[in-house]
Amino acid sequence: MLEHFKVPEDIAVKVPLDRLRATTSAVFQKCGVPEKEADLGTDVLMFADQHGIDTHGVSNMLRSYVNSYNSGAINPDPTISIVKETASTALVDGGGGLGLMTAPKAMEIAIQKARETGAGVVSIRNSAHLGAAGYHAMLAAEQDMIGWCMTAGGKSMIPTFGAEPQLGTNPIAFAAPSDKEPTFMFDAAMTSIAGNKIGLANRLGKPMGAGWVANEDGTPNMEGGAASAFAANSLRTQLPLGSTRELGSHKGYSLGVMVDILCGHLSFAPGFAELALRRRAHLVAAYSVDAFGDVAEFKSNMDSMLKGLRETKPMPGHDQVWYAGLPEHYEGIKRAEHGVPLHPEVVDWFRSICAEFEIPFDLA
Repeated sequence: MLEHFKVPEDIAVKVPLDRLRATTSAVFQKCGVPEKEADLGTDVLMFADQHGIDTHGVSNMLRSYVNSYNSGAINPDPTISIVKETASTALVDGGGGLGLMTAPKAMEIAIQKARETGAGVVSIRNSAHLGAAGYHAMLAAEQDMIGWCMTAGGKSMIPTFGAEPQLGTNPIAFAAPSDKEPTFMFDAAMTSIAGNKIGLANRLGKPMGAGWVANEDGTPNMEGGAASAFAANSLRTQLPLGSTRELGSHKGYSLGVMVDILCGHLSFAPGFAELALRRRAHLVAAYSVDAFGDVAEFKSNMDSMLKGLRETKPMPGHDQVWYAGLPEHYEGIKRAEHGVPLHPEVVDWFRSICAEFEIPFDLA
């Protein structure tokens, strides 16, 4: 994550992961979520917080989930069912529950099908926000499989040449196993920046960068500006990956449409044909490396490639070249030792919600 979005060291409140985990699970349980499910949802959030994916950790997402539970928008104890399946595919209904808990269960189904047939693909409907997509893709990589996760819905992205948002940020995550090198894990929105980064920037008092968002008439904003105006807008006006047609925005836009098709239309979820604001659906997939060849050889080859990328001669002003998943790996080690840096405003929210829910507060 860019330094632009990180909590400054001089104000950050470092919270040990075990304390943050315990408090987060308790908050979920106070919303009516069963303990086992609360722990699973917490695990997804802790994955984000430990690895520096602050857009999808407790800072941005937990209060949103609490509000949705309290309003009845999310079912705290859903029944997850398989609507249709074949040897290698399944359509899952999430029962109106939170995707944090639904998507890992769907990936378990995909992994089991991949063991039996070589590949498992599961589409998911009737399921709310799933958190960091990379978490779910990594579940497959941990089983010596290639993992995919996509999620679609909402209106944030303005189509190339469009004047209003029609697609969500529609992230794609991909993870592939290695041996000695940290796992390759790509997790990114198909907009120039993840939508939650607008919230991070607003909390930090930071501006938008050039090419991140659009002006009111849809033209790309190449000057930047205050994040507060965009954070307060329920219909965000984010630009596709690429920002302008000349820089390739049609690619980010089209990838976003592809995610809508794979998540929404393939799951036959309501609202996708009409591009409804509140549509939401997901897709997870697992490819068994063993179905294609020797796992040890694959992972050794992955090591060689990733090491070669990591040791590429860096350009002036930079210490090294990174690959997707490497910064998160190092950040995970750091935060496991020193704690998760939370903004004081987030700590204040925790203090307030703990008082409301009668949960002991020990984060600061």
